[in-house]
Amino acid sequence: MQALYLLARAIDRTNSIIGKLMAWLTLGMVLVQFTVVVLRYVFGLGFIWMQESILYMHSLVFLVGAGYTLLKEGHVRVDIFYRGATVRKKAMVDLAGVLLLLFPFCILVWYVALPYVMNSWAVFEGSKETSGIQGVYLLKTTILAFTVLVALQGLAMAIKSGLVLAGVIDDHGDTTVPAHERTGGAH
Repeated sequence: MQALYLLARAIDRTNSIIGKLMAWLTLGMVLVQFTVVVLRYVFGLGFIWMQESILYMHSLVFLVGAGYTLLKEGHVRVDIFYRGATVRKKAMVDLAGVLLLLFPFCILVWYVALPYVMNSWAVFEGSKETSGIQGVYLLKTTILAFTVLVALQGLAMAIKSGLVLAGVIDDHGDTTVPAHERTGGAH
């Protein structure tokens, strides 16, 4: 049980670090967009690679940052019953949601996206514009990164929900502590 808990926490930490990096990337995205506007309307200059870089950053923020959003419970949820539910009932809902909805969705996206990404890598697909970023294959790879990071965070949710249902931890939120660590004894 301890190993599962540690695995879930490691996944949480990984997505937390990635999410914080993506948050800083949003600042970079705003600064580049500001620069594009100033260059275009003040100096009459435009750089396609700079405009495309905003698309790349946007993709990273949303696709690579999705696991962090799941960790922080930032995705849309129908909260009518969940909000007032007990910790145990929330754990059951989360576990069912991960197993019946999240994992199948991630598998489907991976299955559909893999040939798309592989074809892009096969030709090292680049921008249609000659002065654009010649790394479209890298941009498309973020779709696969999305599925891996969200599925891993789903695994962490499932582990923590299972530990709640098994009575090993009291809460499956961000600050859970195994029962044996709270009391100091072995569990």
